[in-house]
Amino acid sequence: MAGVFAAGVLVSGVVALKTHMLEALRDQLLYHPLRYPQGDWELLQSSGATDKWLTTADGIRLNAWWYKSDDRRLATLFLHGNAGNVTHRADHALRIVAAGSSVLIPDYRGYGKSEGTPSEQGLYADADAGMNELIRMGFSPEQIVLHGESLGTAVAADLAARRPCAGLILESPLRSLSAMAGRVLPIVGPLLARGYETDRKIGNVHVPVLIMHGDHDEIVPFSQGEAVFARANQRKQFWRIPGGRHNDLLYTAGDEYLVRLRRFYGSISEIAGRGPASVPR
Repeated sequence: MAGVFAAGVLVSGVVALKTHMLEALRDQLLYHPLRYPQGDWELLQSSGATDKWLTTADGIRLNAWWYKSDDRRLATLFLHGNAGNVTHRADHALRIVAAGSSVLIPDYRGYGKSEGTPSEQGLYADADAGMNELIRMGFSPEQIVLHGESLGTAVAADLAARRPCAGLILESPLRSLSAMAGRVLPIVGPLLARGYETDRKIGNVHVPVLIMHGDHDEIVPFSQGEAVFARANQRKQFWRIPGGRHNDLLYTAGDEYLVRLRRFYGSISEIAGRGPASVPR
């Protein structure tokens, strides 16, 4: 009996070790952060942003950029993709402000000036810290729009499924890591890369949803955006961007990007109300 028990412990240990190795390999392939000083940090001043620091529930210190809109009804928590850092999202921020919402863009743990090492649960905690900061600043959950880009769509969908918010915007969403990995390695891929299950969590979101996806996306197939949209609840919109690729969607969309955001913000502004009387920079 002792021998059987010892063998069982050994097998469990080997399985745990292999699982850990797979997760480490997955994370190495998935996350491509640029750490400070890489990036155009002069954009902080030239784009009109304010530097902010957040602390997560597990004690990680995150850097974030805050852009204030004159219209105080809405604030957007922008959750970026798996590469670069906050300095690469200034154009997004300026479009969001022009459309009528303030915006907070946190760098995930391990990105830019933020401490720590990225992981799925870590990114979820980082999103919570961003939400908590906007609430601390005086915005109610009903005034906060969650806006995810690429991998950030999975983070945004997870947050929207767990906490109240005004609306959810998903830009080039993936169904899940498993679905993405299955395109590259049909059998081994889904075993290696699991998590970030946007298509499962979107069913637990009960606020207005806007999904946009380029029909020439070479990284996250257009069909994955369609699949996420199909699983979303009603009060949902899907915007197919002709010719849009994964990393040029904002520019391919052009002025229509502002039009679509303004329309979406307008559809939720009555719920959001007038907003806090004074919002700090």
